Amino acid sequence: MKKTTLPIILLTTLFFLWGFAHNLDPILIPHLKRSFTLSTVQATLVDSAVFIAYFIMALPAGFLIRKYGYKGGIITGLIIFAAGCFLFIPAANTQQYMFFLVALFIIACGLTTLETAANPYMTVIGDPETASTRLNFAQSFNGLATTLAPIIGAKVILTKTYSDNVLNAMTPVARKAALAAEASSVKMPYFILGVILVVIAICFYFSKLPVITHKADNDEKRSAHIFQVLRYKHVSWGVAAQFFYVGAQVCVFSLFILYATTSAKISEVQAAYYLSAGGFAFLTGRFIGTALMKFIAAEKLLCLYAAINVILCAGAIWCHGLVTVYIVIAICFFMSIMFPTIFALGIRDLGADTEFGSSLIIMSIVGGAIIPRFFGYLSDQTGNVQNGYFIPLACFVVVMLFGLTGHKVIRKAGIKELPVSNVY
Repeated sequence: MKKTTLPIILLTTLFFLWGFAHNLDPILIPHLKRSFTLSTVQATLVDSAVFIAYFIMALPAGFLIRKYGYKGGIITGLIIFAAGCFLFIPAANTQQYMFFLVALFIIACGLTTLETAANPYMTVIGDPETASTRLNFAQSFNGLATTLAPIIGAKVILTKTYSDNVLNAMTPVARKAALAAEASSVKMPYFILGVILVVIAICFYFSKLPVITHKADNDEKRSAHIFQVLRYKHVSWGVAAQFFYVGAQVCVFSLFILYATTSAKISEVQAAYYLSAGGFAFLTGRFIGTALMKFIAAEKLLCLYAAINVILCAGAIWCHGLVTVYIVIAICFFMSIMFPTIFALGIRDLGADTEFGSSLIIMSIVGGAIIPRFFGYLSDQTGNVQNGYFIPLACFVVVMLFGLTGHKVIRKAGIKELPVSNVY
């Protein structure tokens, strides 16, 4: 137990840090939209830059971890993450929106590498029976970041040097220069974050972490290529479930303000406060879900929570007034355990193929770039944003089926428990 205490503490800090970085993106979108006078479509390229990186980088990250181990993957991810943060300084200095997108893409490459390494490492570093519990506990700190990042980011980044009246009185050239200058407010927070990441990378480098060796019998070898892992039913189901879950989560959080202002007829500021409440519900759900897993099997709790969210999505479609906002906050609560639980169940008993399975499930996060488009399309075509919730409803049905039957492992002969070797 003592051998794994420090590694679990260090790993948990990573879950908070990448959650913090992700939840600064909703702050960056309106900030950069104003600073560079962007259209809504142009502003959403922030999310596109992030989720495309997950799709592109997940496989290389898996190969890197397979060759250099979890520790090597974590340190590499931290360095890439830090490099992207430091790039915000020249991005602000040059006042080029594309430069910001490149910096975000590099940050997301680091996050992809970190998540590909840290998620499976957390599941195999201790008792296999409590893997989902450990991962949900660590992901609870990701939920804490979901609550804190928007508050801190709003105070530090969402600064307006010039009022709208002053800007309107400027010439177009002067107005463009003034707005672009406001983008410089991102330099200090991202510089500080980059320094913290470098310090944590150094801590990992000098820490003695358990080496996880994935051994198989002579008649059981690693898959020749990554997509052979999809022969496992629970892996292919896990990839699908994570794809649809992340898509649903992005729909709920990213489009919350648009939904609330329409369904409940409240202001954007009021909607933002309710969004913070949704983040707190998400955090609370993680801790409560982790506690419940001591008494309820992870797959059963996942199935139950997904079924509840299917019903809540129906309420989000057909109800009216402020109750719709409370319904979406409840959806946030019941989404809380889904990502880590799907991940842990999706890579269960993979043995030597754990890194490959992890890469594919991380790669499926690209659902966050695709699913919300359907939400928007359905909302636009029907003229009612509430109808967009048919999309998350369908996504939660897939998650429910994964918890009901898709998680079941078809064991391959020869796979044994994964030993923890000596530290290095």
